[in-house]
Amino acid sequence: MTTAISDSTIALDPSLRTSLDRAVAQVNSVLLGKAAQVKLAFVSLIAGGHLLIEDLPGVGKTTLAHALAATLDLSFQRVQFTSDLLPSDIIGVSIFERDRNQFEFHPGPVFAQLILADEINRATPKTQSALLEAMAEQQVTVDGKTHPLPSPFFVVATQNPLDLAGTYPLPDSQLDRFLLRLSLDYPSREAERELLTSTSRQQLIATLAPCMSAGDIHALRQHCAAITASAALIDYLQALIGATRSHPDVRSGLSPRAGLALLNAARAHALLSGRGYCLPEDLQAVFVPVAAHRLTPSGSGQRDRTEIARALLSDVAVR
Repeated sequence: MTTAISDSTIALDPSLRTSLDRAVAQVNSVLLGKAAQVKLAFVSLIAGGHLLIEDLPGVGKTTLAHALAATLDLSFQRVQFTSDLLPSDIIGVSIFERDRNQFEFHPGPVFAQLILADEINRATPKTQSALLEAMAEQQVTVDGKTHPLPSPFFVVATQNPLDLAGTYPLPDSQLDRFLLRLSLDYPSREAERELLTSTSRQQLIATLAPCMSAGDIHALRQHCAAITASAALIDYLQALIGATRSHPDVRSGLSPRAGLALLNAARAHALLSGRGYCLPEDLQAVFVPVAAHRLTPSGSGQRDRTEIARALLSDVAVR
């Protein structure tokens, strides 16, 4: 596609650009050799979504969440999901206060700006779903009363592969609440050697200084919404969405909400790349992380979702 694109959008303030670049660099200094995954984590943050990290234990999922929390200067809570965790352990509970003769709501750990839902698929589906309203509406309802959550509100959830013991698959309704799903995989030989010979990641995280503020994140989200998406790019996006709905290996393709998620993620990727407009490359960079976990494979073979998403991206030509 050769389309003349005018960069007429509002330019990012230089100080905000510097803060953003410093924040990305700082997280990369902790999670070695994973620049692409770190960039996608910031895509999720800037696009106003939530992030699901799926991989084997010990490859850096929790480290990434801690590095983000230290870098973004947001209030932080970690919830370790276990089989006996209850919804009230996440949201909070109303307790009768005798001296006031009334019930008083005691907020749970969800009332923080950045939540690490660690090993989310070790909890029962009922407990997993306790995060649904919070992630979708940025509020929770207890005993008929609605309580707003802090802003920004960003959930980073980790999960282990489903073939490990003691795991429960996330329902599709909750998977759809995550803007992106990514895997970290094993580090390169060079990155692993540096991990083995340098300061521990826990000690390094303790020394990190905040590079951004909540106000910076709100400003970035406003800029993200103003990123230009040309008619040709929307044509390409619709072609990708349409392909998911007609692919023989897919029972349920992408919904309109998933299409909006793809567009928002592409805009955030363009902003991180220093542009005020989207290119097909932005859409291609986020397509698999945004789309794969939203696809429902068909047939008895249950072909891998990520494999299907990659094939779709390869098959659909740029418009």
